[in-house]
Amino acid sequence: MPDKDRSNDKHGDSLDLKNVRSRIDGLDREIQRLISERASLALDVGQAKGKLANAVDYYRPDREAQVLRLVRENNQGPLSDEEMLRLFREIMSACLAQQEPLNIAYLGPEGTFTQQAVNRHFGHSIHSIALAGIEDVFRQVQSADADFGVVPVENSTQGVVSHTLDMFYDSKIKICGEIALRIHQNLLTHARSLNQVERIYSHQQSLSQCRHWIRANLPKAECIAVSSNAEAARRARNAPDAAAIASRTAGRIYDLPVLFSRIEDQQDNTTRFLVLGRELFPPSGNDKTSLMMATRAGDGPGDLYSLLEPLNNESINMTRIESRPSRESTWGYVFFVDVLGHADEEPLKSVLRDLDSKERVVRVLGSYPQAMLDPDSDQ
Repeated sequence: MPDKDRSNDKHGDSLDLKNVRSRIDGLDREIQRLISERASLALDVGQAKGKLANAVDYYRPDREAQVLRLVRENNQGPLSDEEMLRLFREIMSACLAQQEPLNIAYLGPEGTFTQQAVNRHFGHSIHSIALAGIEDVFRQVQSADADFGVVPVENSTQGVVSHTLDMFYDSKIKICGEIALRIHQNLLTHARSLNQVERIYSHQQSLSQCRHWIRANLPKAECIAVSSNAEAARRARNAPDAAAIASRTAGRIYDLPVLFSRIEDQQDNTTRFLVLGRELFPPSGNDKTSLMMATRAGDGPGDLYSLLEPLNNESINMTRIESRPSRESTWGYVFFVDVLGHADEEPLKSVLRDLDSKERVVRVLGSYPQAMLDPDSDQ
C-alpha cells in the first residue's frame, strides 16, 4: 500500500510539472505574438512618418527613456529591474532595426567598456563601428558616417576625460544621451596562480583603479599601460606569464580565463559615457542639460560667479562643473556645467536666454534623458 501511494504521488508531481510546462508554452506563444504585434506597430510608426533618409530619423531617445522608466516602475519581480530593462532594450532595438540598424561609432577596439556601454544603451540589433580615438568618433558622427557615437567622459574615482570635453570646442556635435556603467575590473590570465604573473597589461585608468589591489597582491609585477583594456587582453592571451586587467567580455573575446574578479579598489566604480548625435531631442520628463560657459573677458574677477548666479537664483540644480583652459586667452578658462532640466523647458529656458549676453557666452551642448544606473552587474 505505501508503495502504491508513492507511485500516485510521483504521478501527481509529473502531472503538475506537465501542466506548468504547458502553461509556459502557452505564455511563450503569447509573448511571441505580442512582440510581433509591437514590431508591426513600430513599422506603422515608420510609415506614418513618411519616407525618411536614415534609421536615425526613426530613433527617439526621449521616447525610449520614457518607456524604460515605465518598465522599471511597473516591474514587480521576480526578475530584477536590470534583467527587465535589458529585455525591453533588446526588444526596442530589434523593432527599430526593422527599418535599418543604427550605425553606432564607439571608442574601440572590440571588448572595451565603451562597447559594453553601447550595447547597454542601444541593444545588440545595431551596426557598431570600433574606432581608435575619441576624435575619430566625433568625426564619424559629424560626417554622418555614424548615426550616433559613444565616448567616455568621466569616472567616479579617476575624474574627467579631458580629451572628450576638449573636442566640444570646435565641434557642432550634440550630446543626446548619457550612460552610467558600473565598472568591474578582472584579472585575466592563463597563469594558474599569482606567483606566475610577471607583467600586467591594462589601460592607465584601470591600473589606477586597481592600484591598491595590485600593490597588495602583485607588488613585483611590471605594470604596462596600453591603449585599451581590450588591447591588454590581446597581448596577454598568448603569454602565460602575463595578465590583463579588463572586463569579463574582453576575457570571452580573447579567450582569457578570469583568475580574480572585481579587483577594483572602489566597489562603486562607475564610468559615465556620452551619446553623441547631430541634433537636440525633445524633453523626456527627467532630463539633464550640458553647457559650455565662459565670460567674454576671460579672466576678470567674479567671472564664475556671474555665470552661476542666474542658475542659483532660479534654484536650478547643478550636478557637475569642470574647467578647461580657454583657447582664447592665456590663463582664461571655459566651464563645462551639467544642470537638471531641459533647455526647452522652464525655468532653464529663460535662464539660458538671460545668460547669453555681451559679457557671457553660453552654448548648449545637449539636453538628454538622465541615465538610469542599472543594478550592479558583472560583465
